[in-house]
Amino acid sequence: MTSDKNEKAAREFGGPLGTAIIMVLSHGLMLYLWIAWRFNDGAAPFPAGLSDVGSFLARTWEQVVTHAAPTWSTFAIYWAFLVAQGAMAALIPGLEIKGLPIPSRGGKQLVYRCNGTTAWYLTLAGVTSLHFTGIYPLQTVFEQFGSFMVAAIVTANAVALAVYFGAIVTGNAERMSGRFLYDFFKGAWLNPRIGTLDLKMWAEIRVSWIALFLLTASGAAHQYAAYGAVSTPMIFMVIAHFLYANACMKGEECIPTTWDIFYEKWGWMLIFWNLAGVPFVYCFSSMYIASRPPFELSTPYTVFLFVLLFGAYYVWDTANSQRNRFRMRLNGSYVKRKAFPQLPWGTLENPRYLDTAAGSKLLVDGWWRYARKPHYTADVLMALSWGLVCGVDHFLPYFYVTFFVIFLLHRTRRDMARCKRKYGADWDRYTEAVPYRYIPKVF
Repeated sequence: MTSDKNEKAAREFGGPLGTAIIMVLSHGLMLYLWIAWRFNDGAAPFPAGLSDVGSFLARTWEQVVTHAAPTWSTFAIYWAFLVAQGAMAALIPGLEIKGLPIPSRGGKQLVYRCNGTTAWYLTLAGVTSLHFTGIYPLQTVFEQFGSFMVAAIVTANAVALAVYFGAIVTGNAERMSGRFLYDFFKGAWLNPRIGTLDLKMWAEIRVSWIALFLLTASGAAHQYAAYGAVSTPMIFMVIAHFLYANACMKGEECIPTTWDIFYEKWGWMLIFWNLAGVPFVYCFSSMYIASRPPFELSTPYTVFLFVLLFGAYYVWDTANSQRNRFRMRLNGSYVKRKAFPQLPWGTLENPRYLDTAAGSKLLVDGWWRYARKPHYTADVLMALSWGLVCGVDHFLPYFYVTFFVIFLLHRTRRDMARCKRKYGADWDRYTEAVPYRYIPKVF
């Protein structure tokens, strides 16, 4: 029997039509951005007029079929990457971290194996060896970007279908609305696993961010192979994406307490964006730089961008660390780690918090005493730096930060509404204590 709560969620999301539109647009968006980069120098492609719409669509389809059709080789390499990351996640010894109690499982706490740092550096060592021995030069990924992207899209859709129907067949479906498209989009299975391998954790951490870094590294390899030099903007992007991926690996033990892992079911939305959308959309600033002759920016501007990147990264890293280590201490899963880099103020000693009638404790210390979403602000500033390093000639480098701001604003609205329902008057107390959402004294 469909719950009133899930029926309401389906209606608020737009029902089957809204869900279908988002899924179609997600596919079209990735292909559109690829065409803008591959054939239009980063500018947004449009038909010349109404009379050109048919020809424009025909040209677009021909470009996709001719230059982005996946091959058995690109499928094999992408799948080998997925399998390798899964095998390392499942087999390499690591910290055994308990997640939050799951209400639908009677308060059961799942155990997550956190060995991301080891897997990350083994991946870097393996890719470096393949590149410098000539077995598989990294620039090959850049040269076949479109084919790899479509292989990832096809794979993501296939995995989403398998997980959805697998949940139905095995009786693992929960919190269903009774509307197929909505349930397929949001997911049926909360924590699908293959042995010790948690598939949701694997996709979110091991696939998304490692693939993003490798795509950027392939752009740097292409630039060096084509021009004999790697520009400072390209180096900037390699550092930026290394920091992001490395942070996800070194702080992997914080992930089980996040909303995506604890509550969101592993449906098409998470699967598609983890396996395809995140790495292949977020890397277009790197691809934009790599596809043109090396250029340099003024020294003051370059220094400003590095200060912006490192400053935003510090706030983002430590804010996430403060919040999640606070949660981990509450549920007894906190383990002090030495994974590089451990930044000052990443762990709060005796932090201030608000007790709630719901039993939760709301952190009002560290970065979290200044704003309710300080990590979002820092994340946006990092994304902005990825665009600014490309100059201002075309829209493509700024698509990600624009998309990201819209996504975070929507997610914040959902989070605030959910917290208000959950905490009631205690949430009002919290918003009085921390009145700003993103920027202290401003917003």
